[in-house]
Amino acid sequence: MMVPVVALYAPLNAFFNVALATNVVRHRTRGAKDADKALNTAIRVHGNNAEFVPLALLLMLVCELCGGASFWLHITGGVLLAARIAHALGMPLKAPNALRSLGVVGTWGVIVALGGYALWLRSRA
Repeated sequence: MMVPVVALYAPLNAFFNVALATNVVRHRTRGAKDADKALNTAIRVHGNNAEFVPLALLLMLVCELCGGASFWLHITGGVLLAARIAHALGMPLKAPNALRSLGVVGTWGVIVALGGYALWLRSRA
């Protein structure tokens, strides 16, 4: 079975995750110490992304395999990517800030929405 929606958002998020990892390497190779605030922020941004995105993509895959509507899956995929970018941009700023908050709420909202959608799709099977 083809999964064209996940096949779009998985690589986009993978590329973004590699960009975040590259940012960590950039900070490390410029001689940053573990106590360096910019390095710690880069590590946290990358780790947070690596923690939440796989769960969201797995739920998206489950929904797509259960016959979820492409329209809603594209909405959640777009919101997820936008939320992760907002979070990455907001983390270096003084907290709390709108970008960081939108990133968190958007990511968690997508995960909860996809979890509920997966259960609803499963109940129809």
